[in-house]
Amino acid sequence: QVQPVESGGGLVQAGGSLRLSCAASGRTFNRYAMGWFRQAPGKEREFVAAINWSDGYTYYADSVKGRFTISRDNAKNTVYLQMNSLKPEDTAVYYCAANKNPTESAQYYYTYDYDSWGQGTQVTVSS
Repeated sequence: QVQPVESGGGLVQAGGSLRLSCAASGRTFNRYAMGWFRQAPGKEREFVAAINWSDGYTYYADSVKGRFTISRDNAKNTVYLQMNSLKPEDTAVYYCAANKNPTESAQYYYTYDYDSWGQGTQVTVSS
């Protein structure tokens, strides 16, 4: 079992950048797909980005394509989310999650396909 722990959130002005980190315990980290989700007040948790374990293939929500980049360092058991050109609508709690065995692309996008979750880190973008 992999247990994610997020860090790196904070307050930033619109147009700015932040990098989130997710450190995951567990010796089998490099066998898990990892994803980032976010949840704004009063809204459902939504998919942001994901990366598979084998070749680093990435998936993005349309709302963040071209602005956010997900990456992973298996030697450090860490996944990152580089967020550029931030907008006020990116304000949310960001969660890192581990997905043990996605067998098709669709399984990267839904919360119920993920096995373990971090506690979240707040990102606030001011206008």
